[in-house]
Amino acid sequence: MTDAVTSKAPVSGTTQLPAGSKPTDGATLAGNFQTFLTLLTTQLQAQNPLDPLDTNQFTQQLVQFASVEQQLKTNDELSSLVSLQQATQATQALGFVGKTAVVNGKTASLSNSQAVWELDVPSNGNLTVTIANANGQNVFTGSYAVTAGKNQPFVWNGKGSDGSQWQDGQYTLTATATDSSGNSQAITTDVRGVVSAVDLTQTPPLLTIAGQSFTINQIQRIVN
Repeated sequence: MTDAVTSKAPVSGTTQLPAGSKPTDGATLAGNFQTFLTLLTTQLQAQNPLDPLDTNQFTQQLVQFASVEQQLKTNDELSSLVSLQQATQATQALGFVGKTAVVNGKTASLSNSQAVWELDVPSNGNLTVTIANANGQNVFTGSYAVTAGKNQPFVWNGKGSDGSQWQDGQYTLTATATDSSGNSQAITTDVRGVVSAVDLTQTPPLLTIAGQSFTINQIQRIVN
């Protein structure tokens, strides 16, 4: 009795890939029609002659096969688009470093005895400002007559209501206002600061402005 030694030859039309290499588009299941024909032939050989598959079922399988092909390609394209978008966001974020940005917010940094907010006042009236430190303690309260206008700077010198000088840090401003008729009006508060750093490990990247983290879409404008 002799031992029969057989070797498996590659199916005609398929592509043999080196070990560890990544299949290309033409070598994937969805990209190689010959693979589908091989599967179809095998299925025909293995089916029950008394209960064969009809042509509609074969057509449905072909459509499903094509659908898988399109889905795989779509997933690859989406992954490429996401990677390109992330690279674009990183490049854009790095371009803001060193620039002075204005972002919507109420917390600003007191540095060298100065903190700056920008207020949008819808109409002439009276403005009441309260400033609290990082612990939530109110350190300053003041009332002012204001005129209508956007991007009006409010500069605080770091002195509390009792005249004491507060140390540098993060301070939160709360502004309320009434118009000339005594009706309440909403005040929009922005803060400005130099973009000192960018964290590219986050998605989207985070910009450090006035000691806080913001995304690019939170930037209202860049000022000189």
